[in-house]
Amino acid sequence: MSHMRTILCTIFSSLFLLSLTVSSSSAEEKSFYSPVINIDKESSRIMISTFGSVFWIDVPDAAKPHIEKLPISGLADFVVEMKGEGQAPLLKTWKVKSGETSCTYFDGKTCR
Repeated sequence: MSHMRTILCTIFSSLFLLSLTVSSSSAEEKSFYSPVINIDKESSRIMISTFGSVFWIDVPDAAKPHIEKLPISGLADFVVEMKGEGQAPLLKTWKVKSGETSCTYFDGKTCR
């Protein structure tokens, strides 16, 4: 009986730790320093490249009027919220490091 109790405790502990890991990783923030490869205004997304891969970043409503101000081929530091497997990250902020733009910094709400 005590052996069964130990097994059940181990299973429940593992499930609890797994749920903590899943919930904390679903809202993880990451920063990518990348050139702006493409801007898809109709789909509200920005294509960037990092670590040898190319991928899209989804743009929130507050950034939509400003994405055309990003310089194609310009370098920027993008902070994103990572979504689940198979979903594009969501833009939180950007800081343009090179390239001509009237919006060097987007803080999640306004463009400066």
